[in-house]
Amino acid sequence: MKKYILNRHIPSIALATAILLAMPSCEKYLDVRNPSNLSQDAVFNSVSYTASAVTGIYNRLMGDDGYGSRLSIIYPQSADDFKTSGSYNPLDRRGISEYGVAPQNTELNNPFRQLYEGIERANICIKYIPQSSLYADGTPAEQAQMRKFLGEALTLRAWFFHELIRNWGDLPAPFEPAADIPDLYLEKTDRDVIYDQVLADLEQAVELIPWRSESNDPSTRITKAAAKGIRARIALARGGYSLRRETRKMERRADYLTYYEIARKECRDIIEQGEHQLNPNFEDVFKSLHGRSSLDATRELIFQVGAFGGNARTDSKLGYGNGLRQHTNSNYGYANGGVRAIPTFFYEFGIGDTRRDVTLGLFELDAADNKPIQQATNMTDAKYRKYWTNIHDQSQSLGIDWPFLRYADVLLLFAEADNEVNGGPSAEAVNALRTVRVRAYGGDEGLIGGIPADKEGFFQAIVKERLLEFGGEGIRKYDLLRWNLLETVLDETREKLRQFKDGEGIYAAVPQYIYFKLGPFQNTGASEELESVEFYGGGINEAYFQPTPLSAPDGYTRVNWRQAVNSGYIYGRDDAGNPSGSGYAIHFTPGQSELLPIYSEIVSENFRLEQDYGYPQH
Repeated sequence: MKKYILNRHIPSIALATAILLAMPSCEKYLDVRNPSNLSQDAVFNSVSYTASAVTGIYNRLMGDDGYGSRLSIIYPQSADDFKTSGSYNPLDRRGISEYGVAPQNTELNNPFRQLYEGIERANICIKYIPQSSLYADGTPAEQAQMRKFLGEALTLRAWFFHELIRNWGDLPAPFEPAADIPDLYLEKTDRDVIYDQVLADLEQAVELIPWRSESNDPSTRITKAAAKGIRARIALARGGYSLRRETRKMERRADYLTYYEIARKECRDIIEQGEHQLNPNFEDVFKSLHGRSSLDATRELIFQVGAFGGNARTDSKLGYGNGLRQHTNSNYGYANGGVRAIPTFFYEFGIGDTRRDVTLGLFELDAADNKPIQQATNMTDAKYRKYWTNIHDQSQSLGIDWPFLRYADVLLLFAEADNEVNGGPSAEAVNALRTVRVRAYGGDEGLIGGIPADKEGFFQAIVKERLLEFGGEGIRKYDLLRWNLLETVLDETREKLRQFKDGEGIYAAVPQYIYFKLGPFQNTGASEELESVEFYGGGINEAYFQPTPLSAPDGYTRVNWRQAVNSGYIYGRDDAGNPSGSGYAIHFTPGQSELLPIYSEIVSENFRLEQDYGYPQH
């Protein structure tokens, strides 16, 4: 492609980039005027150019530095569901997962910048779309389309700010294009101020954006339900706990119920509209992210971040960088599987819960496409599987979308907010939780157990249900933060791991070893694949819940189960106190680790920007 000298005017650069990235090919791009030479009037007085500019905002969601990798499978670690594989290093992704990240860690750099690029692109659209003649005087169809574009820009900007806040806390908050800001060396703005602004923006956005049934947009575009769901999530973050600069303590404001009420209303609107329902098959929700959209006919996926193009900017590493492991020589292609389950997570699921075998990768594909069972510390996050795609070579970019907002989330957010606002769950809240649990158990309501009727009991049921429902979806750590439960749950999980290692408490009957006969991968459903494995002692629901011999019976392969968890895995030192392994979240420091440091070079670029929360300035 020809190289063009772009105007130094920042909005023109951002718009040119946005439009360029929205074009499907060089040839098509060259068929139109050079976007960098277009005036703002020309761009926003054309529906197609405005569409390209808005598509450029969406572009900042995906790629290696967005929800294609770092924002989806690195930043959300660790909680009581998953952690990053490998040994601790403060200067790579493991430093983030182990809560010992250094400000010089380069993983902190590009995602931060990409989120602000998304804000800048949104700011340009938010400023100029209402000034467009099409917005005020176009045909009814043109006006509706421009209103929708504005609503999408407002919604995406709100989320970019939220993603920044939940990872870094108070930050500079530009709500205008850079060219309109006289001094770009901005100070930090209190997160409550930012949140109140974006919540107001989202209130406007939901009036501008149609329901999916009215727009016929795919789930990779923001619809009214998506905007409402995002507003609910952000409202609960605003009403929840967060680490404050002034005190370095986890606090929530006295008016928090105001924000729970916002979340309750927005979720109820989505539920009552009836356009989205739970997919009756939990596994199909995630298969649909792998290019099989027909498997989500009930539209459980309200919004998913689209991946395409086979490159680091617009595609995803989902299913390769994380997900079920596949050997280099497998006929289904290589997948690294760099996110690992906490061993105790397996035992959080009840017998008959269909989510367990979809969420946890208990096996991998070997070079001969057999499926060896994995030891307890090597289970992966199996909602992402390369073999579910049509790409069975060595490619790393697989076109797997990120599940940004599901209807199950709306139901559980409603139940949580309703319980808090009313001082206990209403019948609607109980039904919302029950609906999620019944789907989890394949429709068998007799297996779901009782649902507490008191406020605290119901809240604890929500805490547990969200762990089981959203494991591996980048939600758990941020839930625990807004509930001020992260430190508590990390400590509780460390103690559970000790009990698991020692065979105590609920793990007393858990075997040290699992024995299985190696068999071929059959490419069936997740549970069916495991049911076809011949385990010693019965099926999976027997073999993993009763003691086994210390040596392998004839014809069986032994794999460590409880034996895989040692003191090094839990504490970072062996039983004699010598350094060994990385430990589980042992670098967590209250009053600091709840947020990330800003990358050191970014701090150096803005003389008004400082590290906070106890992180060193350089």
